[in-house]
Amino acid sequence: MNLQWRDGNRIQLLENGEEYFPRVFEAISQAKREVLLETFILFEDKIGNELHRVLIDAAKRGVHVEVTVDGYGSAELTKEFLDELVLAGVRFRFYDPRPLFMGRRTNLFRRLHRKIVVIDAQIAFVGGINFSADHVGDFGPTAKQDYAVEVEGPIVADIHRFTLEALGNSEEPRRWWGRRRNEPARNAFPGDAQALFVYRDNEEHRTDIEQHYIEMMRSAKREIIIANAYFFPGYRLLRELRNAARRGVKVRLIVQGEPDMPIVKVGARMLYNYLVPEGVEVYEYCRRPLHGKVALMDDYWATVGSSNLDPLSLSLNLESNLIFHDRAFNQVLRGRLEQLMSQHCQHVDMTKVPRKTAWHLAKTLLVFHFLRHFPAWVGWLPAHTPKLALVEPPAQSYLERSDPVDPERARTHT
Repeated sequence: MNLQWRDGNRIQLLENGEEYFPRVFEAISQAKREVLLETFILFEDKIGNELHRVLIDAAKRGVHVEVTVDGYGSAELTKEFLDELVLAGVRFRFYDPRPLFMGRRTNLFRRLHRKIVVIDAQIAFVGGINFSADHVGDFGPTAKQDYAVEVEGPIVADIHRFTLEALGNSEEPRRWWGRRRNEPARNAFPGDAQALFVYRDNEEHRTDIEQHYIEMMRSAKREIIIANAYFFPGYRLLRELRNAARRGVKVRLIVQGEPDMPIVKVGARMLYNYLVPEGVEVYEYCRRPLHGKVALMDDYWATVGSSNLDPLSLSLNLESNLIFHDRAFNQVLRGRLEQLMSQHCQHVDMTKVPRKTAWHLAKTLLVFHFLRHFPAWVGWLPAHTPKLALVEPPAQSYLERSDPVDPERARTHT
């Protein structure tokens, strides 16, 4: 599926669950024909239960509802939770569910990491926010800082078509031959209200998101700001980021200072010696875990999506981002990120960069070697064909339920 830049869109930034969840739930509540939803994580907490309620309400009033969740990220949903959705008429799928081995999940690689909601083919939401309570501030100090966008206009048709196609086709196994590599869709006439939907799969679009980042870094004339939760990118992207700073572009990078996984901070800090001495300004966000995946360039380019800049997102997972050429949106995102840096970040100067000892040099060389060759090494990982598994209706008779659902209508949705 090849995608193009679309003009004439309405774009709204949504920061954290406080802005995101009310808009999504309201849109689902007003849906008239169709709800398509993909997410990595759906938990049975106050957010997951509210989504559960609005999806059931939509299905009961005749809206066609399709939900796909990842088999690893959403593995702990209970049978009761799923049965209520399916009996109401929701078509519910798991992406690549696999049985536990010695009590542990084994489906670690090639996850469905996208977060997409499309309502009536008119409104779409894309970003990094999962359906879980740890995306709202009252969750506590481990609540995540994250972003999504709400869009209306011609770009929604591309997102809608992509999401429908994803329901009907599982990925083919990776091949050693015949792989084509797409070139970034270039915008010959950058303006305003322009949007491009990009995605990563394990076939023809394996590097699309990374290529757009690299093209952005090569094109930047004045400024780059990247806020990315899991920053451990490939060698090419690191090199372009450093090259931009060397030619005088103001490059600012926001990473986790209070990460949800300690290894994240260790990995990012191993790259400081490569970036900071060359002029890249690094800021560690210390208020709570950073989960965002956003960036901007100069005064018009911006992106928001699900893709981290790490080996999993860039070489394995299924991801999606929206890229914008829009000055107003760029300014809104810049304002939010500058507030983050000024109020809740610690600036990493040369005094905080690890000393260049022999041990650190050896570790850095090992890391760079890994980053440079990881995409090729991925081919050695198990290449099973991920399956979309539809949750079937429970064996319990509809007539035995205290709140029976019309079986004819339920069958049309299962």
